[in-house]
Amino acid sequence: MSMGKRKPQRQQDLWVPAARLESRGHPFYRAINAILAARGFDAFAERTCERFYDKANGRPSIAPGVYFRMLLVGYFEGIGSERGIDWRCADSMSLHEFLGFGPGDATPDHSTLSRTRRLIDPEAHKLVFDWVLKLIAEEGLVSGKIAGIDSTTLEANAAMRSIVRRDNGESYASYVEGLAKAEGIENPTREDLARVDRKRKGKASNEEWRHAHDANARIARMKDGSTHLAHKLEQAVDMETGAVLAAEVHEADRGDTSTVMETLVSAIEAVDRLREEPTAASKMHRLPLSEVVMDKGYHSSEVLTDLGDLAVRSYVSAPRLAKGKRRCWKGKEAERRATEANRRRIRGKRGKELMRKRGEPLERPFAHELESGGLRRMHVCGHKEVRKRISIQAAAANIGLLMRTRFGIGAPRMLQGCPRTIREAFDAAMEAMACAAAILLACAGRLWRVLTARCRATDIRRPRPTPPSATMWVRRKRSIWAAGR
Repeated sequence: MSMGKRKPQRQQDLWVPAARLESRGHPFYRAINAILAARGFDAFAERTCERFYDKANGRPSIAPGVYFRMLLVGYFEGIGSERGIDWRCADSMSLHEFLGFGPGDATPDHSTLSRTRRLIDPEAHKLVFDWVLKLIAEEGLVSGKIAGIDSTTLEANAAMRSIVRRDNGESYASYVEGLAKAEGIENPTREDLARVDRKRKGKASNEEWRHAHDANARIARMKDGSTHLAHKLEQAVDMETGAVLAAEVHEADRGDTSTVMETLVSAIEAVDRLREEPTAASKMHRLPLSEVVMDKGYHSSEVLTDLGDLAVRSYVSAPRLAKGKRRCWKGKEAERRATEANRRRIRGKRGKELMRKRGEPLERPFAHELESGGLRRMHVCGHKEVRKRISIQAAAANIGLLMRTRFGIGAPRMLQGCPRTIREAFDAAMEAMACAAAILLACAGRLWRVLTARCRATDIRRPRPTPPSATMWVRRKRSIWAAGR
C-alpha cells in the first residue's frame, strides 16, 4: 500500500447531495428529545415565556425550547460559558438535530443566547425546573419523605482586584498605596505595596469592600483554600433517589444556619405541588416531607427549634463541645428539648444509617452540576442571572438521573467507548419507545372521542344499579339449589 499525501488545495464541489449533509445523530440526545416531545415540553415552554414577547411586532426570536435545550447542552457537555455553548452547538451536527436545526441552518449566536436569558425572568426558569421535577416524579424518582441539605460556593464572575470601598468607592490599589505613603514611603513600588498589604489583618472584609459591578458577590474562602468573590449555592436533595428538590442562591458570607430555612421551605413547597398531581402522588411516599439530614454546620438551637415547629424530624450532626464545657439551658426549655431529641435520633440505628449515606446523595448533584457540568465558576453577574443558570443546571441533573435510571447512561460521553452495535441498539430502543408513546397517545385520543360521543348521544344518564352483597348471592344460590331438589 502506498502512502497517501494531503493535498494543499482542494477544489470544492459545486453540488453536494443532501444525504451527505445528514448526521447519524447522538442516541443520548435523541432519547432526551423523545422524552421531552412525549410530555409536550416545547408547548409548555412557549406558554411559559409567551408574556415576554410582543405578539404582533418584531422579528420572531429563537424558540424557548431551543434556548432551554442549549442550556441543557452546557450541562451535558461540561461547558459553563454561553460562548462555549454557542461554539459547541455550531460545531456538532448531532446538536443541530437535538436543537431542531437542519444541516445548513445556523444555530443561535451567543449574544442571542445571552439576550434571551436576560429577557426571561427567574420565575420562568423555576417553572421549567418544576416541570422536570414533575416529570421524574411521575417516573417514580421522587420519594418526598427524607431531604438532605448541603451548600457549596460558586466562584463569581468578578475579580478581587476590582473591589472598591463601600464608603467612598476607592479602589484597593489606591487604598494600599495611601497606607504605604502614611508609613513614610513616598514612591512605593509593587514590592513595597505587597509588603505593606501582607502585614495587615482582616484586610478583605465584606463590611468594608464590595465589587464595583456585582453587588451580590462576596469575599469568601473556596473549597480549595483560595479566596475569591463567590456566591453560595444551597440544595435540597431527596435522600432516597438523589433528585434535586430545590436549589437556592444566597450571599457567600451568610452562614448555613441563616439560609437553611429558606431552602427547606422551597423543598417543602415543591413536594406539596407534586402531591397535587395524582400520577406523581401515587408514586411518592404517603407521608409529606417530614425528615431532614444535615451536617454539623447547620447545628444550632434556633434551627432545631424551627424544624420542630414545622413538624420536621431533624438528623443534624452535633459538634463536640470543649472538654469540661457544658451548655446552660436556663430559660431555654424548648431549645433544650429540640437539641436532646436531635441527639437521641442521630445516636439511634436509623440516625447512624442516614449519617453514613448522607455524603453520596448530597455530593453527587454538586459534582455533576459544578465539576463535570462546568459551572463551578459563573459567567454571569448578579443573583438574578445566577439563579437562572442554576435552575436549569439542577433540572438537567434531574434529567440525567432519569436517563441513568431508565437506560443506565446519564451523560452522552458515556457512549464514546461503546461498540457501534451497542450504540445502534440504544438508538433502536429510543425509536421503539417513541413509536410506543405515539401509539398510546393515539389510542387514548380515540378512546376519548368514542366516550365523549356516547355521552352526548345519551340524554339521560341512569345510575348504575348497586350490586347485591355477597350474603344475598349466597342465599339466592342456596334457594335455587333447594328448589331444584
